Amino acid sequence: MADQRRQMQIGEVAERTGLSLRTIRHYEDVGLVTPSARSKGGFRLYTEADVDRLMVVRRMKPLDFSLEEMRDLLEITDRIAATDDPPAEEERRRLRERLDAYRKVADARCEKLRAQLMAAEDFAATLHRRLRDAA
Repeated sequence: MADQRRQMQIGEVAERTGLSLRTIRHYEDVGLVTPSARSKGGFRLYTEADVDRLMVVRRMKPLDFSLEEMRDLLEITDRIAATDDPPAEEERRRLRERLDAYRKVADARCEKLRAQLMAAEDFAATLHRRLRDAA
């Protein structure tokens, strides 16, 4: 298991997440992820938890979630995982309902993408057949 306290500079985080430096900075500017610390020289320092958070955002992007939806989902998961002030039973139930609503939307969007991919693969196969037949 990786050391959760190990700190990485933005370049390493970009390499690990496949996100550009500009995108990571943008996500900080809009409040989706905040570096856990800053070096004495002012460089952003990230932990594994920060990388995990960026990966959640990265995975939501192709499913066309808005920045506001990403922020809301992250707030839900942060609150559910809170150990210093855990949610009471009723709040936890409401949070889980909201999280399940996001899961349902994600499932529906994945299904739509699968259908689009099938259509695109069918089209590519048609082009292959036409090229073969034209030879």
